[in-house]
Amino acid sequence: MNPWILLAFSICLEIVATNLLKLSDGFTKSLPTVGSLGLYAVSFYLVSIVFRTLPVGLVYAIWSGVGIVLTTLVAYFVFGQRIDTAGLIGIGLIIAGVLVINLFSTASHS
Repeated sequence: MNPWILLAFSICLEIVATNLLKLSDGFTKSLPTVGSLGLYAVSFYLVSIVFRTLPVGLVYAIWSGVGIVLTTLVAYFVFGQRIDTAGLIGIGLIIAGVLVINLFSTASHS
């Protein structure tokens, strides 16, 4: 399967898992806890497959960067968490960093 599709699926699972972790209330609610742990396991498994064909630095930059940005957006819309100016600047810098690695780094595409 295409590693980019696996990476996208892994990121989506990680985002859902992270938000279930919030809902687990410190592992006191069993259904969100089990769901979170299971989805993290599948997400890590998928990203480990992606590492077979794509460079670790590139994959991890995308996986973590996109995960941070999308998780922040979910937290904003679902949990009503605020994003202040510093947060918006940070998100912009994360996006810029991922773009720089993808567009300009020759070392990450070997």
